[in-house]
Amino acid sequence: MKVVLVSAVALIDVDGRVLLAQRPAGKSLAGLWEFPGGKVEPGETPEHALIRELQEELGIDTWTSCLAPLTFASHAYDDFHLLMPLFACRRWQGTPQAREGQVLKWVRAQDLSQYPMPPADIPLIPILRDWL
Repeated sequence: MKVVLVSAVALIDVDGRVLLAQRPAGKSLAGLWEFPGGKVEPGETPEHALIRELQEELGIDTWTSCLAPLTFASHAYDDFHLLMPLFACRRWQGTPQAREGQVLKWVRAQDLSQYPMPPADIPLIPILRDWL
């Protein structure tokens, strides 16, 4: 089974809320909420993939020094196995904007479980809730 490496981030604002993005129509798992991020390309580190994805998807800049490894997801989907490090980030430049048709929402940690998420993301919720 192919292993796919995806890097994700819990962007945490000054009020302790986490940014979720809703997958747009036409994408797999459309309508589900997820942490921003994306596939790690060949030759990229998970941190650099995240910095690139945040620029592309949300129009914000951050730095490796602002990405703290928090936990990871390891989940078997039907046709691949997802390995997804989740970083926490409290410092970035710019205001997150939905650049790829996704809906964005700032959510309190205790309310994360109210948002339908891909199966790989669900085990990350209690870890984030306890950490925040």
